[in-house]
Amino acid sequence: MVEHVRSLGRQIVAVMPIHYPRAMLRAHRLHPMEIWGPPYVERHEGSRHFQAYTCDIVLKATSFLRSGGLDGARAILVPHTCDALQGMGSVLGDFLRPDQRVLTLYLPRGRRTSDREFLREELERLAASLVEVGGHRPSKEDWAEAFEAEDAADAALADLYRRRARLAVSDRDFYTVVRSREYVTAEQFCEQAAALPEGDAPHSGVGLMISGIVADPPELFDQIEAMGAYVAGDDLACGFRRVYSQSAEDDPFERAANRLLTSPPDPTCGTPIQARVDSLQSRMRALGARGLLVYDPKFCEPELFDVPLLRKHLSEAGFPVLHVEFEMGETLPHQTLSRIEAFVETLS
Repeated sequence: MVEHVRSLGRQIVAVMPIHYPRAMLRAHRLHPMEIWGPPYVERHEGSRHFQAYTCDIVLKATSFLRSGGLDGARAILVPHTCDALQGMGSVLGDFLRPDQRVLTLYLPRGRRTSDREFLREELERLAASLVEVGGHRPSKEDWAEAFEAEDAADAALADLYRRRARLAVSDRDFYTVVRSREYVTAEQFCEQAAALPEGDAPHSGVGLMISGIVADPPELFDQIEAMGAYVAGDDLACGFRRVYSQSAEDDPFERAANRLLTSPPDPTCGTPIQARVDSLQSRMRALGARGLLVYDPKFCEPELFDVPLLRKHLSEAGFPVLHVEFEMGETLPHQTLSRIEAFVETLS
């Protein structure tokens, strides 16, 4: 994949979760490859640089960096998704000082006019750094091509979710394609999404809505199926929360800001709890989900803050909630599987 990107005349930027301006990177002849752990990396090296209560996404990504896993990247972009990732950006930039340029992006926690103006200025600041990283200042044609390609990929992702019940693929295969958006080009993602076969989805048993940051390892979907359940829909940071609305402003920074500010309800974006509750209730009813599984990396504070009120309001509406914290790894602990299986049985 790295060689394919380079053959297109682009350089790699390693990007931490979750929200960032894809079209802007492309216009600067850069390509994002996202780092969500990875699960198979040991956390020991990362643990030397952060508190014991830091989430695995930060610890493992830092270990991956220190082991040379990001040597092919020109820069590392760390959005201010949460305090842990903000801390990672500071530790990398001020103390560890990797060979790659460390870039930050501070995202607003609201949708007011002032938030939009702040984000526009942040994107302009980031763009100036991208010129230094990639050595290319985008032309009007570069911006137009980048938005056209990334808007098409965003539309393909939204279409995948609309067509889910008419796709003859397992949950694991579906989310394999959804998550390929994290590293393939926009054109490759559109091709993969279009190639999924039409037909009745092989779903049976209890429908679950799964929420959280990331559903790792992929074995989770196989295990849920073996328990007599299926994923009716998701509220995942690596999934549905990145179904953005499109905009058509002439100014590229306004357009990029509007894209990021139109994501679905998301605790990392400061969405009010009632808006999250309303959205989840509506989608769960429409998709036939019987309960909500909140599946989170341990110590994920933005998610943890919302769990008590999500449980209260959704339970009152007839949707039980199970919250499971996990440590990222290549296999699922039996204790985690037992809790999910017991939850499925209560919904049957």
